[in-house]
Amino acid sequence: MKTSESVKPISYLKSHASEIIRNISGSHKTLVITQNGEAKAILQDIKKYEQIQDSLALLKILALSSKSLKEKDYKPASESISSIRDRINQTHI
Repeated sequence: MKTSESVKPISYLKSHASEIIRNISGSHKTLVITQNGEAKAILQDIKKYEQIQDSLALLKILALSSKSLKEKDYKPASESISSIRDRINQTHI
């Protein structure tokens, strides 16, 4: 779907809903819905949405990791692993 084809008015969505869903599901594209000429909503394939959510989660983890490194708020991996093992052993006692 071309960019110019990915912007549709809400009236088009109302009259072509099943066709739009079928096209979006097959192409994994995003559709911008306008109301009174202004973009108001996005219609997106669920798989594409989940990919974006996963990417955002990874970016958040990276940002937090970077912040921890800058603030020197971390501990060595061996210490972390030891701490995790201790917690596991305490729950199995």
